[in-house]
Amino acid sequence: MESSDTETQSPGRAPLDGVLDLHAFRPQEVPDLLHEYLRACRAARLTEIRIIHGKGKGVLRETVHALLRREPMVRNFRLANDRSSWGATLVDIYLPDVPLPPRSSPAPTAQVRESAPGWYRLLQRIFVKG
Repeated sequence: MESSDTETQSPGRAPLDGVLDLHAFRPQEVPDLLHEYLRACRAARLTEIRIIHGKGKGVLRETVHALLRREPMVRNFRLANDRSSWGATLVDIYLPDVPLPPRSSPAPTAQVRESAPGWYRLLQRIFVKG
């Protein structure tokens, strides 16, 4: 009897495809979910990931970006530049055989920026170096 991809999946689990849609999850679930999804993608050697957070007021997008900034396995991330526009974030992660770089804790000024309104943080990135 031949083995198929669906037979190797656990019952009730969707295949890992590199797309995480956060619409079905509560905000308090996002940090653990995002970390575990990135970990699973890295183990499966999926290095290009799409996180769908929606447009809305941008609260979930900001949460996702803050989590990605602190995640050592993330090489970089950016807003999607397709029809979803700023409703999705594209993430590049390190392969499992690449050692993860150490992440330093943010400076106190960075913490102030995180709690500031989005428009203020945008102006800081444009006009302030560092």
